[in-house]
Amino acid sequence: MEQTIVRKLREIEKNERIHILLAVESGSRAWGFPSTDSDYDVRFIYIRQKEDYLRLEKREM
Repeated sequence: MEQTIVRKLREIEKNERIHILLAVESGSRAWGFPSTDSDYDVRFIYIRQKEDYLRLEKREM
């Protein structure tokens, strides 16, 4: 599963033009009490490209 999560994070970086600085597992699995149908929760801190911070217009999604 770790490889799948890392692959998805790389995909997000590419599609959103960001750089992920830190990613951590969160949710029931991180707390040590997952159920049989628990998903994988990941939170991350990222930065955008410099141009995205310097623009005056809203970025189109």
